[in-house]
Amino acid sequence: MLKESIKRKLIITTFALIIFFVTMSFPKTEEEIKNVTISYQSENTTPIYLLDSTSFVVRTNLHVKSEEKIAKAKEILSILTIGSKDSIYIPTIFEPIIPENTKVLGLTFQDKTIKINFSKELLTIPKGYEEKLIECIVYSLTQLPDVTSILIFVENNLLEELPNSHKKLPPLLTKDIGINKTYHLNSLKNVSKTTAYYIAKEDNISYYVPVTLLENNDKEKVEIIIERLKTLPSERTNLISYLNASTELSHYEVLESEVILSFSPLLYEGLASEEILEEVKYAISLSIEDTLQKETIFKE
Repeated sequence: MLKESIKRKLIITTFALIIFFVTMSFPKTEEEIKNVTISYQSENTTPIYLLDSTSFVVRTNLHVKSEEKIAKAKEILSILTIGSKDSIYIPTIFEPIIPENTKVLGLTFQDKTIKINFSKELLTIPKGYEEKLIECIVYSLTQLPDVTSILIFVENNLLEELPNSHKKLPPLLTKDIGINKTYHLNSLKNVSKTTAYYIAKEDNISYYVPVTLLENNDKEKVEIIIERLKTLPSERTNLISYLNASTELSHYEVLESEVILSFSPLLYEGLASEEILEEVKYAISLSIEDTLQKETIFKE
């Protein structure tokens, strides 16, 4: 449980001093302790989506030197580019995805949208990685403040379809495209799309793996997310979820910019430390943010 005596931020440090995990601001008063808002971005780091050793798109937190939005976006794209000067700082268990020698010919920001003009090398992405390429770019850049959508051009031409499969793309790319998508559909009616964040570990490094599920389900998305985090997707046997399978969501409210959650005491059962409890809360918060574009408040 959270303690009143904690008055400063606890920074959970991982990734061997290169990557910092996630942090949370602990409440300072008895009243504040009842309503906890989760923050899961470490100080001086930026969430960037890369490939892990199994070629799934995963969320990492890396140091980015630039502070101004345009410069920061360009540096993130450099980190995502194979063989670039910035990609060498990626831990060895992760990989960049933008094809080698791809250049950013132009990048602008307007009306919450980043417009990128890539060189033609972007189109050399191997078959099977083209959707992952779009996911890495979109999910990484929409982590920047006030950025909600991405426009991708190649040599001044709007990228309207994937280069290999020719699957059509929406002009404005948002997190609505999903990530590491799985499908459990028997009808095109009543399709629900939710993204759940699980934990994976490799070489003593922990990181989050988001999985977007499209299924026929008429439940509220908050309820679907909690149920998903109580189990594991069959597609990834190495994923972890610390959410107790017996946990009950006793109450929730979906407001304009936030979701308030109340759980049964079983949320805390079997959790060996506050660190694991925070990982549970971060996973829930990330899942709700990507699915509903809202912050999460835990009411205890």
